[in-house]
Formats: sequence, structure tokens, C-alpha cells
Amino acid sequence: MTTRSAVPLRHGLLSISAAAVAWGLGGAAAALLLRTTGLGPVAVCFWRFAVAAGCLALLPARRGRAGARGAALLTGLGLAVSQCAYFGSVQYAGLGLGTLVTIGAGPVLTSLGAHLLLGERLTARAAIAIAVALGGLVLLVAAPAAGPRPVLGVALAVLAGAGQSGLTLWARGGGSARADVGAFTTGMLCLLPLAAADGVLPTAGGPALTAGALLFLGTVPTLLAYRWYFTGLTAVPGATAAVLVLLEPATAALLATVCFGEPVTPALLAGCVLLLAAIALLTRESG
Repeated sequence: MTTRSAVPLRHGLLSISAAAVAWGLGGAAAALLLRTTGLGPVAVCFWRFAVAAGCLALLPARRGRAGARGAALLTGLGLAVSQCAYFGSVQYAGLGLGTLVTIGAGPVLTSLGAHLLLGERLTARAAIAIAVALGGLVLLVAAPAAGPRPVLGVALAVLAGAGQSGLTLWARGGGSARADVGAFTTGMLCLLPLAAADGVLPTAGGPALTAGALLFLGTVPTLLAYRWYFTGLTAVPGATAAVLVLLEPATAALLATVCFGEPVTPALLAGCVLLLAAIALLTRESG
């Protein structure tokens, strides 16, 4: 059974959509850092959690119950596992295949989990929307496996998608998923050993640009976006949330074209159209 929330449905839809767009912007910020600072992907992810935790630590502290602290730890662990598994999938299967499986697995796993575990009804419209969304993702990010061990990469991508879906289902089912200082500190500490091995300090790039990009990455796409996302999940069905999150790759694809000069292709345009069509279907379904 899912829990009822005082958060209006339209507010929940807007919150999750805003989080997805923020994550897409975060991808552009991360790409800039990877290109200019000498940081690896795990180190960039470490810094996003560190900045978010540091910003929250500056706010007045509120004592939480033991259960709330435990929920924050579980949230941070889930985020860290999902992030590390995704980066591993990219390393072993290549960016295209790793991204496709990670993001594409989200709607499928979340929809099935919401239906089987939470009793949410999977309507024909929702099933069509998921199929349309997956078709859009294929057009956006499908690419031949470029990594050395594609089978392992695909397994890690499924793990990354399962981690994100697990957090979605937990929050949707009444779990206290918390984007607070405890969650981000847990994620930071889980990533620290891998980040240290990869090189945790920037070795190139201007200090001002690096600091600005890290500050943005840790606040908007991390601190704020995850809070928007978990707030939205209290009102929005899991399957709908999973497809709304697909605004992230659409945003990233647009920014890749505008900011990094990647070509506009018919497949990219068609993929974005299909994603937006799926979102429109689910918005009508929920309205």
C-alpha cells in the first residue's frame, strides 16, 4: 500500500520534472569538469556529495530520530551504489550502451515494482507511455558496445537502474528517503576510497571555473534536485515518476548540442519528441 500525501499531484509532477532537468544540467557541469580539471568520474561524484553535505552542514542543525538517521544512511548508500555502478557500466560497456541500459531499466523496474510491491495499477496508457519512452531512449543514446567487457558493463548498468528504482519505490511506499546531510555524507564516504584511487584533487583548469562548477553541481543537481525528487514521490505514482525522470537525458542531449557542439541528428530530435510524448501521456493519465 502507498501512503497518501498532502503534496498536490501537480506540484509533485513539477518537482520531479524540475529534478530531472537539474540532473541534465548537472551532466553538462560534470562533462565540463571531466574535460578541464583532470578529475575522474568517481572523483566528480565524490565532490558533488561533499559540496551538498557541506552546504547542509552550514544550516541550523535539527535533531532527527534514530529511524530518520537510518533512513538518511540508506539513502546515501543507495545513491552511492547507483552512481558507482553507472560509472562502472560506462567503463566496461561504453557510454552509449551503459547509459541506455541504466536509464532504460528505470521505468521498467520501477513500474513492475510499483505494480507488484505497492499495488499500483499499471494502466494501458502507462504501459504505452513506457514503451514510447524506451523507444525515445534508444534513439537518443543507443550505440555499439565500446567497452572491453560489455556483459559486465550491462550487469552494472542494471544494478545502477535497480538502485535508483529501489529508492523510488522505497520513497513512494512510505519510506523516509532523505536528501539531507546524513545521506550526502554517507555517499561521500562510500565514494572516498574510489575517488582517492582515481585522484581526488583537480590537476588542471582554472580554480575559479572549477570551484564554480563544483559548487553548482553540489547544490542544484544534487542538494536541491534530490529534495525536489523525493518530495514529488510522495504524490506521484512510481511509474509516472520513472518516465518524468527521462527529461534528464533529453536535457543532456540538448546541452550537448548547444554547449559542446555535438551534431543535431534526426534520431536525436525523434528521441526527444518521443520522450516528451511519453511525459504528456503520463501527465494526462495522472491528471
